[in-house]
Amino acid sequence: MRTVAGPTDHVLVVGAGLSGLACALHLLGAGRRVTVVERDAGPGGRAGRVQVGGYQVDTGPTVLTMPHLADEAFAAVGDSLGRHVELVALHPAYRACFADGTSLDVHTDSEAMEAEVRRFAGPSEAAGYRRLRNWLERLYRAQMRRFIDTNFDSPFQLLHPDLACLAALGGFGRLDHQIGRFLSDTRLRRVFSFQALYAGVAPARALAAYAVIAYMDTVAGVWFPKGGMHALPRAMADAAAGAGADLRWSTEVSGLERSVDRVRAVRLTSGERIRCDAVVLTCELSAAHRLLGRAPRRPVRLRHSPSAVILHAGTDRTWPGLAHHTLSFGAAWERTFDELTRSGALMSDPSLLITRPTTHDPTLAPPGGHLHYVLAPCPNTIVGPSAPAWRHLGPRYRDRLVAELERRGLDGFADSVQEELLVTPLDWTAQGHAAGSPFSVSHTFAQTGPFRPRNLVRGLDNVVLAGCGTTPGVGVPTVLISGKLAAARVTGCVGNRTPHTRLTTTGAQVPHTPASAGAGDPS
Repeated sequence: MRTVAGPTDHVLVVGAGLSGLACALHLLGAGRRVTVVERDAGPGGRAGRVQVGGYQVDTGPTVLTMPHLADEAFAAVGDSLGRHVELVALHPAYRACFADGTSLDVHTDSEAMEAEVRRFAGPSEAAGYRRLRNWLERLYRAQMRRFIDTNFDSPFQLLHPDLACLAALGGFGRLDHQIGRFLSDTRLRRVFSFQALYAGVAPARALAAYAVIAYMDTVAGVWFPKGGMHALPRAMADAAAGAGADLRWSTEVSGLERSVDRVRAVRLTSGERIRCDAVVLTCELSAAHRLLGRAPRRPVRLRHSPSAVILHAGTDRTWPGLAHHTLSFGAAWERTFDELTRSGALMSDPSLLITRPTTHDPTLAPPGGHLHYVLAPCPNTIVGPSAPAWRHLGPRYRDRLVAELERRGLDGFADSVQEELLVTPLDWTAQGHAAGSPFSVSHTFAQTGPFRPRNLVRGLDNVVLAGCGTTPGVGVPTVLISGKLAAARVTGCVGNRTPHTRLTTTGAQVPHTPASAGAGDPS
């Protein structure tokens, strides 16, 4: 593994999102002096927090999987996630509601899920689920350590027996086809393939290897941190400060001072200059390229994932049919992905993620209030409407979305709203997200693994990248890994590769190595 050349005693990390904080903790654990600079007033980055009236609103991800990866970062400084955050295991992980009026609770426990599939679709599909779960576990084991939790220096690193294993499992086929080998019910197939949207590719076109995301969601477990998702970066920042990191909030970087092939100092917009031995840039990829003065050459322009419209609604009531996470599928499927990734039209029959964090933490709302997060995928600003177009389109689309929620059983939703925040591609663009998408660079084959933008910067010996735009990719687990991999580029240490840890609802850690997990465990 190639590493940063020369001294690395003092490392400056730009950005205090999940990748930057994970990187800082791993660097501190390896004995480096670490300064973290963040343009916002506190930690979190995409996983931020705003107050809307009396409601505490998470501005970023709402689904937490693989919490042992966060715990790995805490462990680097002799701390633990459980000491800072109480995690609640979600049962069910999701509730899937379909256009025909049926619903399915998605359990991560194998016996509970098999029984639910049998009730929902019969014994043949239940048997198919058992085979699918086994396949997902094997696929995960084949990928995790060799292709996800690793630093690539060359595509030739792919030439390993694990690649043959991945190919034998059908990992290079199409996701929708591979899921169809196990399940014939189209509703069930959606439950195990909608995750391709995280990768920015339609299930019919996505590599089957991306089913590893379905493993994380439907096998490994889904968790909720008390205090909301923002509790995780806040706890990581506290642990980093406790381990000696210098955390600077409301501090923006204006430039990098170079000498030959090294960055010697970072300049701030305040005029201050901070000398350092190495720099880790965890900001948006386009922002990192601006600081570096150039973007690396690629044979084809980077493609970005679809974007999303998010309605944060504080309401005076809720609906008993909602779980903590509810997937509300429209009748359309293939057409939906064509609209999101090709034609650029808004979903004519939307599939939505509805999250109700007050299910497990009512303190996020004022007494008697409920918080609902409604995510509607939409085209990014390259494929679909431009960012300025959303200034007028946003309010109209919000009304369409509310009407659709009421049509799907959330009667009285419009009248129940006390406070709300609408986020559209216009807002994502204003925050600096390329193509108006918070999901960054998509995971096409040409933008995955060794073909994704590298975390080492060519021409500079002491600059490393981290975050969802680089290795290994988009999502909370992969972003945490990204921070660890960036730290490894500085220290030469591969980090703590401990067995999968199960965290109890009280936050206590129980070592847990499932028979299916083998030596390689998830992101």
